[in-house]
Amino acid sequence: MSNLMISPWSLVISFVLVLIAMAISQKEKLGLTKEIFWSIFRMVVQLIIVGYLLTAIFEVDSFWVTLASIIIMVVNAAWNASRRAKGLTNAFKYSLIALFLSVAVTLSILVLSGAINFVPSQVIPINGMIIGNGMNVMGLSFRNLENQFYSNRQEVQEKLALGANKKQASKPIITEAIKGSLQPTLDTTKTVGLVALPGMMTGLIIAGVDPMDAIMYQILVYFMLMSAASIASVVGVYFSYHEYFTNYGQLIVRPRQE
Repeated sequence: MSNLMISPWSLVISFVLVLIAMAISQKEKLGLTKEIFWSIFRMVVQLIIVGYLLTAIFEVDSFWVTLASIIIMVVNAAWNASRRAKGLTNAFKYSLIALFLSVAVTLSILVLSGAINFVPSQVIPINGMIIGNGMNVMGLSFRNLENQFYSNRQEVQEKLALGANKKQASKPIITEAIKGSLQPTLDTTKTVGLVALPGMMTGLIIAGVDPMDAIMYQILVYFMLMSAASIASVVGVYFSYHEYFTNYGQLIVRPRQE
């Protein structure tokens, strides 16, 4: 199987695909034409910068540089996830702890099992997938927790009035918040191969890797995404729900997130 090479000229021609999206926006008066263009422009610039940075990091091939890259990615993801948590004072701290634990556990198992080596060319791309999914899960966890507490505030207050502590009163809400945040990952996992072919597997096949080898790598990816998402959601939700109560165990009713 021959390897596929994409030339700069091919990318220039394929920009026609973006023009199609812009034309649809213009014709249907969606008001997204400029946003589509600037989104694509930012994406191209960001990826080119990242490409040069990764090339430099891969050439250095240092344990400490790799570790520093992981930490930077975790901090950045935690910051972005915390921005989706309105009203939670310590959302960044909770996100940072949850994402750090999910990355630490998942990468440790992958390295110890021999699935990957702790080298930048393997760890950084894998960590990027873990962090990207974990960031989305954390954002959903915060939103679900907020909406669940708002919708079930009467039930929680009644349980507190009957003598339940805040954990007992919040248990159904905690469960639903975690389930809701994991649902997209579960739905994608259940339909992979039937509805869509994942990006990593498709990329490896296009690059000339044997399909069965590509499938094994993709299975590994879903193993790690499931683990990382579960850890991030559970840790994040169990840390966060305390902020919906006063020091005296009274429920703080916050406005619903839009």
